[in-house]
Parts: sequence; structure tokens; C-alpha cells
Amino acid sequence: MQYDAITFEIADDVAVLTLNRPDRKNALNTRMRAEITDAVKQAESAARVLVLTGAGDAFCSGQDLADAGNPATLDLERVLREEYEPMLAALTECRVPTIAAVNGAAAGAGANLALGADVVIASESAVFLQAFTRIGLIPDAGGTYWLPRQMGFAKAMGAALFAEPITARQAADWGMIWEAVPEADFAAHWRARAAHLAKGPTESYRGVKQALRASFGNDLPEQLALEAQLQGRMGQTHDFREGVMAFLQKRPAQYEGR
Repeated sequence: MQYDAITFEIADDVAVLTLNRPDRKNALNTRMRAEITDAVKQAESAARVLVLTGAGDAFCSGQDLADAGNPATLDLERVLREEYEPMLAALTECRVPTIAAVNGAAAGAGANLALGADVVIASESAVFLQAFTRIGLIPDAGGTYWLPRQMGFAKAMGAALFAEPITARQAADWGMIWEAVPEADFAAHWRARAAHLAKGPTESYRGVKQALRASFGNDLPEQLALEAQLQGRMGQTHDFREGVMAFLQKRPAQYEGR
């Protein structure tokens, strides 16, 4: 697929997907959703970590309401089922670690796209906004799933009802994201985080993702059984053997992602 609404590059096992409609604050349109879905699927087989970020001064302003002409005639259920769900599934099911490097405002579906990543790193200048009730809608793109799990029911309900901006620092303090970073350090920081994951035990990361995401629907015996199953698989990997040898030999491990 030719990319027009995003840019996508892979270097040193790090795939960087940049939302690239800065004139529209990187608003999501049909083309961008299809391109994101395609790029994420490429990344999981060609890289060892995927980063999503935005061009310009915004991460993503959410759904482009001008995308389908008259917003009043937009079939929102169809758009969510046919365009958003494949994109979000590709991201949450991605076989390599994913980082949302939130460089600026993340609003509506743009905020929830970021929250679907494994790790969210935000510039301290960024804000998160569940803007939906401002136009008579409810949070979508996974917002009603991620928010109560990441920041608790009370904060999630307030964020959805009042539609007030949440600063990156608040988001980090509330457990909504992993960390907020000073703007001057932001780009170097997320690149260092991505490089760290790209050199790590990729199969181990894959198991972590599977286990933690499954925990929402498992009771304790089911989760313990899954842990045992996954740990048995991890014990057969090259990187486990390398990690043990490196520990015993008191040297840095050289992981190969297998």
C-alpha cells in the first residue's frame, strides 16, 4: 500500500509510524485508518518494536468530521465496525511491543488510539481529551474499555462526562499512561525507549503482552494456567538461554528476539 496520510520507516528493528496530516491536526480519515492498519501488520513481521507518533504539534485530533461530507449523515456504527475495529485490533494484537509517543494533543479517537498501545510516553506539553460529549457522542475507539482499566472508574467517568483536558502529568499520575517527559527531552527519550525494546527478548515481550491483556477476562486459576503455559514456552527460547548465561557470566545479554 502507498502511504499518503502516514509515513512509515524501519531502522535498527524500530518501526516508526507517523500520523501525517498536520494541517488537520492528524485527524483520522478513512485513508489514514487503512494505512495505519496496513503499517502495523507490516511492523509486527519486520521490526521488534513499533512507535506511533504525530507530525506537527498534535498527536491526533480524533475523527475527521469533514471526511464524509455532512456529519449528520455519517453512519458512525459502520465506520466504527468496518474501519476503526480492524485498526484497533491490529494495534492491540500486534506481536511486538508498541509505544504511543504522544507529542501533542490527543483528542477523541486520537486519545484512545494512543491508549491502545502497550506503552504511552507523552510530552509534558501534550493533553488527552475525551471530547465526545461536546458533540453529543460517547467515547469510542476503545475509550470505554481502556479508561476505567487504566485510570479507575471514577476518573474515567469524570473524563468522559466533563470532557475536560487531562494534562500529560495528570495522566501519568493517574496511571492512564506510562510517563510524561519534558518537551525538550521527548524525542530522544522515546527513541531510547524504543531502542531498548528493539534489543530485548522479543518473545518474552510477546508473552508479557498476551498474559497481561488476557488477565482482564481470566479468574486466578485461569491466569495461573496461562502463566505456566507461557513460561514453559519462554523457557524454550534462545533468549532465555542467553539471558541465563549472561547472568552467570556477569555480562550484558545479547538478545536476538527468538
